[in-house]
Amino acid sequence: MATERTSPAAPDFETIARNANQLAESFRQTALQPFEKMGQGGAVQGADEIDEMTRTLTKVAETWLSDPEKAVRAQTRLTESFAALWASTAARMQGQQPQPVAAPDAKDKRFAHEDWTKNPLFDIIKQSYFIFSRWAEELVEKAEGLDEHTRHKAEFYLRQLLSAYSPSNFVMTNPELLRQTLEEGGANLVRGMKMLQEDIQAGGGQLRVRQTDLNAFTFGEDVAVTPGEVVFRNELMELIQYAPKTETVLKRPLLIVPPWINKFYILDLNPQKSLIGWMVSQGITVFVISWVNPDERHRDKDFESYMREGIETAIDMIGVATGESEVSAAGYCVGGTLLAVTLAYQAATGNRRIKNATFLTTQVDFTHAGDLKVFADEEQIKVIEGRMAERGYLEGARMANAFNMLRPNDLIWSYVVNNYVKGKAPQAFDLLYWNADATRMPAANHSFYLRNCYLNNTLAKGQMVLGNVRLDLKKVKAPIFNLATREDHIAPALSVFEGSGKFGGRVDYVLAGSGHIAGVVNPPGKKPKYGFRTGGPAKGKFEDWVANATEHEGSWWPYWFRWLEEQAPERVPARIPGEGALPSLGPAPGTYVRMKA
Repeated sequence: MATERTSPAAPDFETIARNANQLAESFRQTALQPFEKMGQGGAVQGADEIDEMTRTLTKVAETWLSDPEKAVRAQTRLTESFAALWASTAARMQGQQPQPVAAPDAKDKRFAHEDWTKNPLFDIIKQSYFIFSRWAEELVEKAEGLDEHTRHKAEFYLRQLLSAYSPSNFVMTNPELLRQTLEEGGANLVRGMKMLQEDIQAGGGQLRVRQTDLNAFTFGEDVAVTPGEVVFRNELMELIQYAPKTETVLKRPLLIVPPWINKFYILDLNPQKSLIGWMVSQGITVFVISWVNPDERHRDKDFESYMREGIETAIDMIGVATGESEVSAAGYCVGGTLLAVTLAYQAATGNRRIKNATFLTTQVDFTHAGDLKVFADEEQIKVIEGRMAERGYLEGARMANAFNMLRPNDLIWSYVVNNYVKGKAPQAFDLLYWNADATRMPAANHSFYLRNCYLNNTLAKGQMVLGNVRLDLKKVKAPIFNLATREDHIAPALSVFEGSGKFGGRVDYVLAGSGHIAGVVNPPGKKPKYGFRTGGPAKGKFEDWVANATEHEGSWWPYWFRWLEEQAPERVPARIPGEGALPSLGPAPGTYVRMKA
C-alpha cells in the first residue's frame, strides 16, 4: 500500500513575525558587544588578518588591471561560463538532462541535500557559486609578477572568502535552511542568536564559535584519563609519571614532549583512543610534560627556556625517579621541533642522554610548511610581536583561529550554520573539546619560533643558535622514527619527509593515513580507518618513496613499539610513580592542564 506524501504545512506568519521581532532585538544586543569591547580598550579579533587579506588580494587585482587586454579575456571567460549555465538551465527546463557546468567535489558536504540538485533555482545558485569560485582561483593561480609567498597568501585568503560567502551559509540561498526556518517559524534563528550571544560573551566580546559542549567533560574522568602522578613541577611544566599496567617494563623510560600550542591530552583523550594509555599497557615507563598555560609572568621564556626547564629538567627528574640516565623521547608537532633542537644541542655539547627519538608530525625543515606560512612574513610577525609586547603572550584564541582557518568549511562554517542558523547545539566530542581548550604562547618563545622556523628556517640550514651554541642536525646520530600523515595541513607529509634528510643518523620515515590528529590517534583493536606506509629512510623524491613504500592495514602503533623495543629490549620490575625518590605532588593530569586561556 503506497503511503501518501504529506504537503508541508503552510508557514505560520504570526509566529514568524513574533520571532522576527525577537531576533531583531537579539541582533541589536549582539551587535553592540564588539563595540563595547573596543570602548574598553580591546581590539576587534581578526582586524589584522582582514587588513592583510585586503592588501594581498589587492596585489592580485593590480596584476590583472595593469594589462587591460588580459583582464578583458578573463572577464570573457567568466561571462562564457555563465552563458553556458543559462543554456544548460534552459535545456533542463525543456526536459533534458544536461551535464552540470560546475559541480561540487564529491566530498563536499555543504551541498549534499537533494534540493541543491533537484530544485532548478538552487541548482543555479550552487553552480554559479562554483563557476565564480573556480574563476577567482584561476585569477590567483595565473596572476603574473607575484612572488610565491604572496601567491600562497592570496590562495589562502581567497579560500577563506569563498568559504564565508558560500550560499550554503545563508537561509535564503540554502534550501535545507530555508525549509527548516519556514517549518519552525524562525524559532531556529532565535535559538541560534541566543547561542551567538553566549559565544560572544564567552569570548569576552569576540566571537568564539563553539564546536562542542564545553561542559560535558571532566579531567580525569572523560579526558586525560590514564592514571598517574605529577612527580615534579616548575614554572614551565609539570612532569607526569604514569602508573604501570604490566609487571615488568622496558628499562629505558620514555619522555613525551607535547606541543605547548595545544595541551598534552590529545594523546590521552579516553581509554579507547589514548596513545599514552596504550604505551603503558605495552610495558613502557611513560613520562609526559604538561606545559603551563603561560601568562604575562612568562613573557621572557624562550625556546632555550623550554629546552632547559622543560626537556633537560625532565630528563634530570626521570633520572631521580628511576635511576636511569638515558631515555627514549617522543615529540609531537612543535614539541617534536623542540626535541630536535634539544638533540642537536646535546650532540654539540656531548651530553647525549636521549638515545632515540620519535617524531610525530614534526617539522625541522620549514621549506614546505604549508598554509601556516601564510602568517609568517616580516610584516605580519612584527604585528604579532607588537601585540605580544602589550601582554607578554599571544592570546590562545588567535592560534586556535589560525588552525581553524586551515579547514574553514569543516571547522568554522559548518558550526556557524549548525549553531546559529539551524539553532542546534553541537554534540559532545572529546577531540573538539581539546581543540577548543586553547593555550597562550610566551612572547619570547613564539617570536623565536616564528622567526627561526617559519621565516628563516635556521634549524634546517644549520644556522640556529641556542645558548651560544650553533646547532647542526647532521651531528644527531640517534635512531629516529619519523611519522608523517598523508593529509596533514599543519606539518605536511612532504615537509616531514624533507626534514628527515637533515639528521645525521638513521631515520625511519613512516607515512600514516588521515591528518595531523586522526593519523596519530589511530589505535589498534577494532578495525582502524587508516593504514600506514613504510619504506625505510626518506631518500630521493617524496613521490617515488610513496610509490615504492609498503602499505600496511591498521594502526602504526604496534609497528612503532617493535621499533622502540629493538633499541633497548631489557626489562625491569614495574616502577610505581611517587614511590621512588620523587614523591607525588598530586594525581594526573595535574594542575597546569586545567588552566584556561
